[in-house]
Formats: sequence, C-alpha cells, structure tokens
Amino acid sequence: MIALIAHDEKKTALVEFVERHVDFFRKQDLVATGNTGALLSERLGLDIEAVAHGPHGGDLIVGGRVAEGHIKAVIFFRDPLTAQPHEPDIGALLRVCDVHNVPLATNAATAEAIVRLLADRVG
Repeated sequence: MIALIAHDEKKTALVEFVERHVDFFRKQDLVATGNTGALLSERLGLDIEAVAHGPHGGDLIVGGRVAEGHIKAVIFFRDPLTAQPHEPDIGALLRVCDVHNVPLATNAATAEAIVRLLADRVG
C-alpha cells in the first residue's frame, strides 16, 4: 500500500505527479488523507481508501499503518514555506517511517525515485 498526503498548497502538484504515473498508481493499493484522497479519486478516477482529514488525524492513521507494516511507501508533498497549523505535521510520520525503514518522499524528485524503485521491483 502507498500512502498519499499533501498540504493544501501542494495538492495540485501531487495530483499532477500521480497523473504522470497514473498507470503505476492504478496497480497499487492506495490510502490517502481525506481531502487528498477525494481529490485524487475525483480527478483521476483512482480507487483510494480515504482516511480522516489531516487535521482530524489522517496522518496519524497513516503512521499507525506504517508501524503495522501495511505501508510500503509514503508520498507526502509538504509545503515547507506556508503550511498552516491545521495541516498534517510531517515530524511524527517521518520518525515512524525511519523506524520501520519505509521510504517517505516530500517532493516530486524523491517521489519519482520511489515510483521508479517500486516499479522496478514489480516488473
């Protein structure tokens, strides 16, 4: 399962990234925080499990799944300059990914590397 999260100012960038790799993402089990999942599902027609919105603990749910071994990668397009207090905090998610050796991308360049790695493993 791949987790997808984006701060408000980065949602469009995440949609564009996923759209460029839509064939890859269609073959994956996907989970996303509420608004991000709804946006990706609506715009790209992807089957995504949407958990709680970021401000309501969606990032914590994703972190719990990382700890349980259900997530193989996290793509979290974060806004380092203008993120709002209500948006998900990457600190705890980064920590749990490091503890469990799960790759976490915070921008398109690292997300590209993760997609390539996972695509190579599958086929």
